[in-house]
Amino acid sequence: MTDTMSGPEFEQWFARLLVASGFRNVTVCGGSGDRGADVTAIAPDGRRVVVQCKRQSSSNRVGSAAIQRFAGTCRDIHGGDICMLVTNSFFTAGDGIQIARQLNITLVDRNALEMWAWTGRLGLGSIVDH
Repeated sequence: MTDTMSGPEFEQWFARLLVASGFRNVTVCGGSGDRGADVTAIAPDGRRVVVQCKRQSSSNRVGSAAIQRFAGTCRDIHGGDICMLVTNSFFTAGDGIQIARQLNITLVDRNALEMWAWTGRLGLGSIVDH
């Protein structure tokens, strides 16, 4: 379903998923000049969530450079307590995933996103581990 969406449609869809999952003050702020924050929200536990959405073809994986750029803005520029990079695709194996772990960036790939959409909850296995 998400494969046919535009980038802005994917951001709106993900924002609705956050609302359905109990997040509050969900705001879509993507577009040029967003400095990496496509969606912001308040988690059910009160922490500030900053999300970058990457909607692309399933064969085009999100790499280390995108993770590093987001890590550079999520907390310092946007004040994120929870930094989440979400894709309808997958992440490249290797350095990017390691950097995400070290910097506490939650990576939500196609499989985790599908499970979240079905269950309404981000599962424990959602942080990419391959």
